Amino acid sequence: MTENLADDPRITAIGLLFEVHTGLAARFAAQFEEHGLSTVEFEVLMRLRRSAGHQLRMTDLAAQAALSTSGATRVVDRMVRDGLVCRRACPSDRRSSYAVLTRAGQQRLDDTLPGHLQLIGQWFTGQFEPAELTTLLDTLRRLRDAVHPQATAGSDEATAPAR
Repeated sequence: MTENLADDPRITAIGLLFEVHTGLAARFAAQFEEHGLSTVEFEVLMRLRRSAGHQLRMTDLAAQAALSTSGATRVVDRMVRDGLVCRRACPSDRRSSYAVLTRAGQQRLDDTLPGHLQLIGQWFTGQFEPAELTTLLDTLRRLRDAVHPQATAGSDEATAPAR
């Protein structure tokens, strides 16, 4: 009898992961929208906030957020227009620039985070015992590093918070 490849547990595993991601993403997107942010704008604000000096080179921001260089430029252009970030020239390389979190961007993040953390606790981390959550975080970092090795590009690992 031929094995039914559609019943392979690997298909189940990735399917469940996608279902969880889709469900969480929908809940998060609705909450971000209440604060005038898209999901990618929230990610940019978080990555800048968690980076040394609250800034990242545009190329590193693009790599961390899995955006093309032009995609990162478009997002940052919108955020500059909205006063959430500004650009700063790189003193050592005239071809490069930094995206920098502004006070308005920090305030928008401060306004958004309490509700976001509540949703994370309710729909994600609150589903695990502390030891399970530690194991999950270790596993997710290992998976992230395998499939997206540039996720921490430009981060100062010695001073950056745990991701």
